[in-house]
Amino acid sequence: MSFKDLPLDARPREKLISRGASALADAELLALLLRTGVAGKNVLQLAQQLLERFGGLSGLLHTGAEDLKSVKGMGGSAKRSELIAVLELARRAMGEKLRERAVFDSPDAVKQYLQLHIGTRPYEVFAVVFLDVRHRMIALEEMFRGTLTQTSVYPREVVTRAIHHQAAAVVLAHNHPSGSIEPSRADESLTQTLRAALALVDVRVLDHIIVSTGQSFSMAERGLL
Repeated sequence: MSFKDLPLDARPREKLISRGASALADAELLALLLRTGVAGKNVLQLAQQLLERFGGLSGLLHTGAEDLKSVKGMGGSAKRSELIAVLELARRAMGEKLRERAVFDSPDAVKQYLQLHIGTRPYEVFAVVFLDVRHRMIALEEMFRGTLTQTSVYPREVVTRAIHHQAAAVVLAHNHPSGSIEPSRADESLTQTLRAALALVDVRVLDHIIVSTGQSFSMAERGLL
């Protein structure tokens, strides 16, 4: 089943042209990329299934080719390739925005960027956003991986990478696979340890952001830095 099988007022393409892209739901925008559904399921239903399967757009942005292949109707290479290309473009576009302006000119964009990159991982990841003197992003590096409950972070390695990038400041980040974004005492202690280590090489810690699917917590905004 394709768009032509849908009622005229329910077709995403016509709706987009007449009312603009912002009028479309996530599933409708995704359906425009997919173009056709599968036997017994129209394209909008297939789009909704993908969003539910991978936890919305944020989860879909982290989905690889093999994960998509497991969904009925996505086994062919054409649909998967086009969708993966669009998702990668979205990630790169957000990264470019953070490289062009100071991260705290758009704090929500920083949180969204981190959610997209590490928020849906099933294991704990510790990442660092390295910033230049104008607080624009130089690079995002995933530095340490752990289990579902803990990760080992080595301050010396964070300092080494900061020197490598000639960073003036950093934003620390990690995910909580459990879904809770409240910092633990260990999180707060680690933040202060890294802050002291980086201060020795004149690199400021601007924030430590904890993310999970669709959620984020900023220690700086809560006065914990």
